[in-house]
Amino acid sequence: MSVALLKDIAENCPKNRALLGLDVGKKTIGLALSTPDQSLATPLHTVNRTKFTKDMHAILDVVKEFEVGGFILGYPVNMDGSEGPRAQSIRDFATEMNRFLKEQGMVEPFIAFWDERLSTVSVDSYVDKLVEKRKTKINAKSSGLVDKLAAQLILQGALGYLSTHQ
Repeated sequence: MSVALLKDIAENCPKNRALLGLDVGKKTIGLALSTPDQSLATPLHTVNRTKFTKDMHAILDVVKEFEVGGFILGYPVNMDGSEGPRAQSIRDFATEMNRFLKEQGMVEPFIAFWDERLSTVSVDSYVDKLVEKRKTKINAKSSGLVDKLAAQLILQGALGYLSTHQ
């Protein structure tokens, strides 16, 4: 199975298995997990990026613990829908992720991209409304709260799409 936009491979999405949503940033990877029936996404945690292999082992631990059947990666396209350098960076990450997972024994991993335009901005706005002090906001960001909430928003959007397109 290839790595592609969710709309192009939705019919291949594993059924009755949890999906893992990823908000891949330069410094962190926010993770969110769906229920096995793929109806609800919940923020899970944040991986602080170090080296690709170490980051992938942290993700693989989640895959094993929760019996994850596939992955939804936030895809940062420009507001006009065009792809920029950040989108290519996510494509490269997904290609390496696919290779790594196959080496670890996952046969044909399901890896799909979901448009993440404004997901982090939406979460930042939400967090801003919830916290009163700048210090608390900084702690919310450094704790990975924004990253895992962005992953949840990305995954929930993909789950909504899948519920009507499978």
